[in-house]
Amino acid sequence: MELVESFGRGIIASVIFSVLGIVILFIAYFIIEKLTPENTWKEISKNNNVALAIVFASFIIGISIIISGAIHG
Repeated sequence: MELVESFGRGIIASVIFSVLGIVILFIAYFIIEKLTPENTWKEISKNNNVALAIVFASFIIGISIIISGAIHG
């Protein structure tokens, strides 16, 4: 029974930390979106700006690694 309770707590903790990480990632994205002079999503999707898409993909991966490291300690 103790194993099941421990397993359940681990799953709940993983879900909570995953949601927390996603929320922090979105907050970081919106901060960067406000700091840039243009609407980056429009620039990437409508104007097919591949260079900007690569920069933002790098940003998202970098922030995700930082958040993951902070959460998992």
